[in-house]
Amino acid sequence: MASTSTRTQKEHHVVHQDNLDLPSGSLRVPGMVGELAAEFLGTFILILFGVGVVAQVVAGGIGDHDSIAWGWGVGVTLGIYVAGRVSGAHLNPAVSVALALFQDFPWRKVVPYSVAQLAGAFVAALVVRWNYGEVIGKLDPGHTIKSQGIFSTLPGNGSAPVSDMGALRDQIIGTAILVFLIFAITDARNSAPLANLTPLIVGLLVVAIGMAWGTDAGYAINPARDLGPRLASFFTGYHGSFRDQYGSLYFWIPIVGPLIGGAVGGGLYKYGLQRFLPSAEPVAAA
Repeated sequence: MASTSTRTQKEHHVVHQDNLDLPSGSLRVPGMVGELAAEFLGTFILILFGVGVVAQVVAGGIGDHDSIAWGWGVGVTLGIYVAGRVSGAHLNPAVSVALALFQDFPWRKVVPYSVAQLAGAFVAALVVRWNYGEVIGKLDPGHTIKSQGIFSTLPGNGSAPVSDMGALRDQIIGTAILVFLIFAITDARNSAPLANLTPLIVGLLVVAIGMAWGTDAGYAINPARDLGPRLASFFTGYHGSFRDQYGSLYFWIPIVGPLIGGAVGGGLYKYGLQRFLPSAEPVAAA
């Protein structure tokens, strides 16, 4: 009986840990509906705070760059707390693709997760656009490049002398950093945060990226984060939202760059660090 009880406790620990760990490809709820709802709502919360803080700084004149970095970081933290137990809280197609490439996340879930993330970002951006409509209209009645950056990123944030290819480079590097460190922070075989602190640490990671890698392309590092609000702005008066200040089609860069960067970061972690970590068995038994 004692042996059975000990084994049951160990199995419960493994299942409980698996439900909390991110990344993880295991099924958390029966069926996909709950997982997609979690990805939608987690990304919705992320964008409410992220795009909301940019609108407040740019259109409302309250806050500065640090406010934006912290707003995005807190949004990520809260989004992960919302979705983590149900879906793993990817909240980012680049993360979902990297998990499928290197951490056994099912490929069949990548597109549905990405669509849910995009939808959550789109709806949240519509809420921000509606709420801040008056102050945005006063700042930029024509809905031009002047306020377009509230919703979507631009090379050099619309003013610094950064080319589109420079922005692509930046997005690859920034997303590689993001995914590499997400994998390192959330790997139970590594020194993973305890007491459900993972969302807070990942949020701080996004703050750090914003403070160190925000100049060249506004650290989108997430295709859904950029395309969802870009579409929302397009459908609400920003008819040039797919182009940058140079007149070039820019929307694809915060999509392709993060997808490439996520693959680079995930590969660096899997083949550069993960293979040297202890096996999973001692961790599960500990």
